[in-house]
Amino acid sequence: MTSLAHYDVVVIGSGQGGTPLCQAFVKSGLKTALIESRHVGGCCVNEGCSPTKTMIASGRVAYLVNRAKEYGVNIKGEITVDQRRVKERKQEIVDSFREGGEKTLKESGVDLLTGVARFLDSKTIAVIDTSGQEIQRLTADKIFVNTGERPVEPPIDGLKGEFAKGVILDSTSIQELDVVPEHLVVVGGGYIGIEFGQLFRRLGSAVSVIQRGRQLFPREDREVAEAVKNILEEDGLAVYLQTAVQSISPGPEGCGATVLYKTESGDVESLNASHVLIATGRRPNTDELNLEAASVKLDSKGYIKVNDLLETSQSHIWALGDVKGPPAFTHVSYDDYRILKANLIDHKGDPSQHRSIKDRDLIAPYVAYMDPQLAHVGLHEHEARERFPDHTIKTATMPMSYVARALETDETRGLMKAVVDMDTDRILGFTCLGLEGGEIMSVVQMAMMGGTKWTVLQDAVWAHPTLAESLNNLWGFLK
Repeated sequence: MTSLAHYDVVVIGSGQGGTPLCQAFVKSGLKTALIESRHVGGCCVNEGCSPTKTMIASGRVAYLVNRAKEYGVNIKGEITVDQRRVKERKQEIVDSFREGGEKTLKESGVDLLTGVARFLDSKTIAVIDTSGQEIQRLTADKIFVNTGERPVEPPIDGLKGEFAKGVILDSTSIQELDVVPEHLVVVGGGYIGIEFGQLFRRLGSAVSVIQRGRQLFPREDREVAEAVKNILEEDGLAVYLQTAVQSISPGPEGCGATVLYKTESGDVESLNASHVLIATGRRPNTDELNLEAASVKLDSKGYIKVNDLLETSQSHIWALGDVKGPPAFTHVSYDDYRILKANLIDHKGDPSQHRSIKDRDLIAPYVAYMDPQLAHVGLHEHEARERFPDHTIKTATMPMSYVARALETDETRGLMKAVVDMDTDRILGFTCLGLEGGEIMSVVQMAMMGGTKWTVLQDAVWAHPTLAESLNNLWGFLK
């Protein structure tokens, strides 16, 4: 018979929010269990941020080496890429971060249980092992769901064919390749697809990106998306917009795959690929949780519904991280942890000190690690105009070729764009598609957090030559 254990707190999923939350509860004196189905650290450490950015660093080195002559540096001999070493370096980083997380958890006193969590009722959870057997049953006073997302499989004919193994890839399996694809077809023009597409182009692949929508990066303003497309095409990627993949089948002589697609004009054409990356989005990991038994409500896409305090439809169950819906960023998940810690531990008896996610989007940042980086904080132009229809909204757009530091380093691709409320002189949003875009964005983010007006940035004395000093000149383009 399965043993039954009671805990003060059970956290399901060891992502960037769940792991520190467990440790905080243990430190506060509560008996806490963490249920993890795969490995400690969640997507960020194991399949997302850390491994992908490690590989992208290898791609950037290859890019700079191939541009060496532009800087007056001559390199003798053939330049080659050791994809096995690229993968090994990635795995070394993952192993280091994962092992560090596991060690910290064990030392903290959290009970770590390996298996899939399944609700039996709103306070009882079964832990299921890989064979499908129930190995543990838990009850808890407080339950936190942090199970994240996984790549979605679109309704494209042929994805399940025998030929697909090792040929049709997702954002996890593509990181395990031992060879550089001869021709990589990327299905999906979002952040994940573009990061991998540009990476493998730099490592030596021919790359084609097929995007169903009218632009890459659908949430970005049109001129930013156009600049992204121009950069990718300059790097040698082929970009197909308003194009829908119809089917994927075995390639010529059984090698690779043939991708059949329909263009905007209705023509049906095909590409032969050595590998195909499916990057059409992600879905929440809620289907195995049996949340119906706990009476936890989901939205139409399967995400857990939460209020501004991250509470679900059950007052003793909370959700944090990607499983509650976008924006799906590690730093958002970590902020979810901080909100819960503040409300349930630090200021438990003082609701006036409670934090919430209300209006967090007004200051939430993110970075897409294409090269140059695409970084954004706050509202896009269309969002600002919708949210403040009665205000005078102006924008300032300046090419990176106007930035002295970018010229000196010969990294002039991209642009900056700011969105300003002229009635208050508040900065509502900022985008930098450019060299170290994430760092420049962070400077503007700090100004926004402090309520600093755009005029202060315009008049500031910045060190020369730095990328930040571009914030003297950007505002001259307001219109």
